[in-house]
Amino acid sequence: MANERPGAVEQHTIYQIPHDQRHGTFRDLFTIWFGSNIMMLTIVTGALATTVFKLDFLSSIAAIAVGNLVGAIFMALHAAQGPQLGVPQMVQTRGQFGSIGAVLVVGIVIIMYVGFLASNIVLGGQSLHTVFPGISQNALIVLIAVVSVVATIFGHDLIHAYARILTYASGAALALTFVWMVFVHGLPTGVMHMNAFSLAGFCSMISVGALWQIAYAPYVSDYTRYMPHDTGAVPAFWASYWGCSLGSILPMILGALLGLVAANGDPVGGLTAFTGPAAIPIVVIFSVGIAGTNAMNLYCGVLSTITLVHTFASSWTAGAAARIVTAAVLTAIGLGIALFAAGNFLTNYTNFILMLLYVLVPWTAINLVDFYLVREGDYDVAAFFTAEGGVYGRFNKPAIACYIFGILIQLPFVDTTLYTGPVANMLGGVDISWIVGLLTVSPIYYLLARKTAPKPAAAE
Repeated sequence: MANERPGAVEQHTIYQIPHDQRHGTFRDLFTIWFGSNIMMLTIVTGALATTVFKLDFLSSIAAIAVGNLVGAIFMALHAAQGPQLGVPQMVQTRGQFGSIGAVLVVGIVIIMYVGFLASNIVLGGQSLHTVFPGISQNALIVLIAVVSVVATIFGHDLIHAYARILTYASGAALALTFVWMVFVHGLPTGVMHMNAFSLAGFCSMISVGALWQIAYAPYVSDYTRYMPHDTGAVPAFWASYWGCSLGSILPMILGALLGLVAANGDPVGGLTAFTGPAAIPIVVIFSVGIAGTNAMNLYCGVLSTITLVHTFASSWTAGAAARIVTAAVLTAIGLGIALFAAGNFLTNYTNFILMLLYVLVPWTAINLVDFYLVREGDYDVAAFFTAEGGVYGRFNKPAIACYIFGILIQLPFVDTTLYTGPVANMLGGVDISWIVGLLTVSPIYYLLARKTAPKPAAAE
């Protein structure tokens, strides 16, 4: 990839990437999303279909596919924003919510990044411990954290290069796992008849798959902002769409299978048990993949944290040193959470990703409607970095109101172990909250924004 420097420490942070430093093609978007998704956390997420929602294998495959294919639409639509504007996703969010109004969303997204960072650290350590039992699990958890922060220090180009390698390495490990389980070890008799279809479980797993994709929406521009300004929106969409959806569906299907056949439904232990002598390279590759994905979480979390601080200190110019220090701090926080939550991981993780769904859905609806339908990609990028927010102001009340409304309108349709809304209860535990959120927030925001949205004085 021309002008790529994976061995050099990235100097840019949240500011617009100059046109003469842009590089890469839309094909790089396939590998960044395909390679980064084939890892243990994706496998564990797929296992929810058979362990938590008690679906049979065929129903699990269908729910996983539907959820990811639908959710990836919203994720991939963000791909055009990076080349067009050249700034991270959360900086661009100031164009919808205002300079101060965006703080709420940025704060929530930082929590998401740290949550996924901690989840990946736990799984990386637990996975490696199954093949290296002589090493302390906590020591392996720390190792995954260290590898993650090193990649983040080098930044954007190293992460892209790492994902290209993982596309081949993790893809081969995934194929070997399926072959070994089915043809070498063999599956238990009657595996296709374990568990059964239920509408509540099926819809819940669709929601999990959709959330998996929508949760990537705040990441997308962070990894496309270096691409040339004339990168086509259509090829960028399809490369991101198929990379992220295929990279998620395949390991999730493996997870659903492991959830059925593994002892106590433990997909991590089951992976080791069912792959025998091939377990060491397979688990090591998937664990290394976790470190790569963790670098993505940490990198985006760092950019979002710098964006948050910059909101209240607009005269501050954040460079590479600020990114490195912020990465170390967030890693320490994620590591602390990981060491604390490792013992009850699956329950904590299930509740975490379901709660994310309710706060990310209205944001992605507002962001996409504003970019594609209201402003048609025409923003004053310089205004994003001013204390007063320029033409976008400090608070965009219609966007903030729609965001809060989008969260509240979902509550009656929510079904989690922590809370079940009255409509979800009437539907027998079927959670359609994210669909309700998308279908209500999108048109309401569009109508309000068409009347109130200012035009940029000097668009980039």
